[in-house]
Amino acid sequence: MIVKKAEFIKSSPDYTHCPQTGLPEYAFIGRSNVGKSSLINMLTNRHKLAQVSSTPGKTVIINHFLINDEWYLVDLPGYGYAKTYKTKRDELKIMINSYILKREQLTLLFLLIDGRHEPQNIDVNFINNLGENQTPFALIFTKADKLSSNALNRNIDSFKYKLSEMWEELPPIFIESAETGLGKQEILNFIEKINNRDY
Repeated sequence: MIVKKAEFIKSSPDYTHCPQTGLPEYAFIGRSNVGKSSLINMLTNRHKLAQVSSTPGKTVIINHFLINDEWYLVDLPGYGYAKTYKTKRDELKIMINSYILKREQLTLLFLLIDGRHEPQNIDVNFINNLGENQTPFALIFTKADKLSSNALNRNIDSFKYKLSEMWEELPPIFIESAETGLGKQEILNFIEKINNRDY
């Protein structure tokens, strides 16, 4: 897939205010500061489509971007940002869960994992919750350029091993670097296959 058009459509405080169309939606989520905005900008060939911030937890609403007039890329708030007030964290959790569980147009959730770290309980628990709710998802290990390939593979293998304790079959896995473009075409082709129902 080649992204020829990427257009910001709207921001929504919850899933009930999201665009009312029948187009498929691919949502991106991860812990705060995982590199989500950088990944979205890389996929869409737009440097400032999603705002990149050095301050974690900046995205607090649901952002919809229309891609090639065919599908929506959805930027969800990050989770697990400790410096946010508990009431705000609870509100974000409700917003995220409501979108994931109730948004009929959600086709696939891309869960971003920081490839620099070994498995974190907050990510593993989030994944297990997706499984319990039968939410289709894929994993993207980000920031691959920030460590050696050996260290990255060790972290990914460790994550796979941790998931195998609960999962008989692992979800699709991608490796990404917004700096080098690694993983861009694989992710876009994966989305295209699903849209064409060839996956």
